[in-house]
Amino acid sequence: MTTAEFIREYRERDIRQLALQANRFPDVDMLYALDQIQGWQIARRKLPKWAACDGVIFPPHLSMEQCSSEPTAQYKLNLAMEWTTLNSELSTQNCRRQQFKTQNSKFKTSTRMTDLTGGFGVDFSFTSCAFAAATYVERNEQLCHIVEHNLPLLGLNNATVVCADAVEYLSTVEPQTMLFLDPARRDEHGAKTVMLADCTPDVVQLLPKLLEKSRFTMLKLSPMLDWHKAVDDLQGTVREVHIVSVGGECKELLLVLSTVVESELKVYCADLSTASAPLSLFVYTPGSSAPVVNSKFKTQNSKFVHEPNASIMKAGCFDELAAAYGVSPVSRNSHLFLSDEPIEDFPGRSFVVECVTTMNKGELRKALVGIEKANIATRNFPLTVAELRKRLKIKDGGDVYIFATTTAEGEHLLLISRKYR
Repeated sequence: MTTAEFIREYRERDIRQLALQANRFPDVDMLYALDQIQGWQIARRKLPKWAACDGVIFPPHLSMEQCSSEPTAQYKLNLAMEWTTLNSELSTQNCRRQQFKTQNSKFKTSTRMTDLTGGFGVDFSFTSCAFAAATYVERNEQLCHIVEHNLPLLGLNNATVVCADAVEYLSTVEPQTMLFLDPARRDEHGAKTVMLADCTPDVVQLLPKLLEKSRFTMLKLSPMLDWHKAVDDLQGTVREVHIVSVGGECKELLLVLSTVVESELKVYCADLSTASAPLSLFVYTPGSSAPVVNSKFKTQNSKFVHEPNASIMKAGCFDELAAAYGVSPVSRNSHLFLSDEPIEDFPGRSFVVECVTTMNKGELRKALVGIEKANIATRNFPLTVAELRKRLKIKDGGDVYIFATTTAEGEHLLLISRKYR
């Protein structure tokens, strides 16, 4: 049995069990085969189109875990297409500003992009589809060979693979429609970094060259990074912030930089489609809404409670959210919102409030009659979930949701609810 045959036949098996049976297959390059099987198993979950493509080579485990998923890569493609279209429209208009004319004259009519930190090439394989020509740049020679092998199998014939350092290549590249960077978020010791200046390459240091060489630059950053600080660090060049979540977990922070297009900063909170939920998108301009005071609703009498999705939570746009949907915050720090009517398109989860109770023992006993299991969440509450569950003597699970929170008046309440949608 050849190595390729082994991979195809055993790719759904447990790699730990396969490793113990290595002596049965003397003609198989077992280390390579196990790497490919493990990569395929991850791809089946994160990159089903890649997993379905026969012959694709997968990189070592760390690269597979760190690479984008198909939904997030598709989001970047859509974003690249929108910005490419926008810039194509701008380039055909008569511009009154000489500065724009001078900057725009550097760019050719045909669109092209360069991914300066190519990695495994997932983002590149998607975003490159928005351009007539695309260049993948990566300093890891092994990854370059893998990507060079994979791109034709994926039907990408507009791509050039270059093994080079991102900073050195940037100094020589001709002006592009888009530059893409995903700076490494680990230091020389392998520890994770979340500050923009601690990533490699240093985007802040490269900023003048990025702006000179592209109509727009797309940065993929850690979801742990403070996007407000990143916007400040990038000196007024950020036009859009995209906070991208999948399945309730914040996955990526995308920044679009440009000096060709001048506009107010907009923040996009995107919760991408899954099998059980459609795309949710909330867009706002920071500072556009005044704080909403909890005067319209009384927590004890509200019929619906709403929990924002992960992207909203990361953005911290609670005043803008309340103003846009006509909901009222339980308190400034609760991050839960109330309404008397259902909000069909609320960007998050909505629940029907069946009962509201204080922590008074008598009230609790009455409110919890018949409830043996519940999903508990604490928001601005003095007890942890584990401590509250122990006090309530309720098991985890079921279709009841208990939100423990504190009102603007400082009262500790439990909102006993069931999912509305």
